[in-house]
Amino acid sequence: MCGINGVLFSNTNSDIREKIFEMNDAIIHRGPDAEGTYIYQERLAMGMRRLSIIDLSSGNQPIYNDDRSLVIVFNGEIYNFLILKEKLKAK
Repeated sequence: MCGINGVLFSNTNSDIREKIFEMNDAIIHRGPDAEGTYIYQERLAMGMRRLSIIDLSSGNQPIYNDDRSLVIVFNGEIYNFLILKEKLKAK
């Protein structure tokens, strides 16, 4: 199972990069295959560790929208993706 973590400081914190990497290191057992972080204005940091099970070639995080104005770190799996894919193709 993958793992996610994050931290939010009320003020700018120069240690935030160190903290998010420490948090990611602490959950390496949850996802040894990949690691991702996002830091915003030295106040907000999100991290993730990935365990590759189904999609081995991609799935790196964080994930951004097209203009990079939104970012997400998440843990989830769509197990019926093949069925959903065929339904979408049919439409």
